[in-house]
Amino acid sequence: MSYNVNEKGYYGEFGGAYIPEMLYPNVEELRQQYLKITAEPEFQEEFDALLKDYVGRPTPLYFAARLSEKYNTKVYLKREDLCHTGAHKVNNTIGQILLAKRLGKTRIIAETGAGQHGVATATVCALMGLECIVYMGEIDIKRQAPNVARMKMLGAEVRPALSGSKTLKDATNEAIRDWINNPVDTYYIIGSVVGPHPYPDMVARFQSVISKEIKEQLLEKEGRENPDYVIACVGGGSNAAGAFYHFLDDLDVNIIAVEAAGLGVDSGESAATSALGKIGVIHGSKTLLMQSLDGQITEPYSISAGLDYPGVGPMHANLFATGRAEFISITDDQAMQWGIKLSQLEGLIPAIESAHAFAVLDEKKFKPTDIVVFNLSGRGDKDLNTYIDYFKL
Repeated sequence: MSYNVNEKGYYGEFGGAYIPEMLYPNVEELRQQYLKITAEPEFQEEFDALLKDYVGRPTPLYFAARLSEKYNTKVYLKREDLCHTGAHKVNNTIGQILLAKRLGKTRIIAETGAGQHGVATATVCALMGLECIVYMGEIDIKRQAPNVARMKMLGAEVRPALSGSKTLKDATNEAIRDWINNPVDTYYIIGSVVGPHPYPDMVARFQSVISKEIKEQLLEKEGRENPDYVIACVGGGSNAAGAFYHFLDDLDVNIIAVEAAGLGVDSGESAATSALGKIGVIHGSKTLLMQSLDGQITEPYSISAGLDYPGVGPMHANLFATGRAEFISITDDQAMQWGIKLSQLEGLIPAIESAHAFAVLDEKKFKPTDIVVFNLSGRGDKDLNTYIDYFKL
């Protein structure tokens, strides 16, 4: 069996396109075109050139000597924090903006939680001279102020989502509403491996440059392409999808997905979808979803704005349901402590999202010979205010 998407847009029982009729033409156009367009040599050439000269790829695979010594195993960090804009998000927005241009779209919309995807979208819109509107929950606008300022500097309009929990889910609802109202000239750049098919597959493919580079870099450093473990945080799950992509069907590679437990999995203030979720439909996709007994979406919580999504991408739902990946839930406190620990052990201040992944080192014992690759998906500049408040720095 393969853990990749099938021709109908499903990963096992998860995925598909559950969309209002108004959006059918847009999504269908995308589904029919995305593989054809992205396979064109001209597209590939432009995409690769921008990743190299604009984003700064390949990002290094860094051997973390002090971390390795402390935990008695070989720890490598995939340095997505070194990408232009400070996180992995830009890999995907570059791909999608090139697609939008080829589809003749002139207006770009996006949703954002932590603001990193909003910044990455605003960045590529500035690069290509296209109008950009970013929907962001009112609460996220407050807690991610530096990223809001960056989006505005880049010429984007940031529109607050004022409904529901006023976070990522609600920003996504607003973006979908906008798309329904402006179907002809507007392209919706989704920031994660969520939404109706073909988005989860498309975003995963654009992010798969991460695992492609990991294989090449490990071969050079260790004489083998595959790590024993690849570990990444999962909200919607695009950085994880990119880090796992080329290892999905290689069962020798252990995959660990790290979710945000918030104040604790059973605290009622959590975003641990694998532990708390049941099958449902959110934002056009059938997946695991945190919901009440009568099917109402329950509000997720995490100290990290990028992980408080009530669902998870269908690829990850399938990895969980089939047991292909191990899912571990990490609390706010564990993640925050790791933010400090990684800063002081390796001189790297991680995004709070990424800090969740490293807490696995306290949860699992690795062998001294194991090669353990963490996806350091973003840097912590955007979270300094949260770190300051939390630790009274």
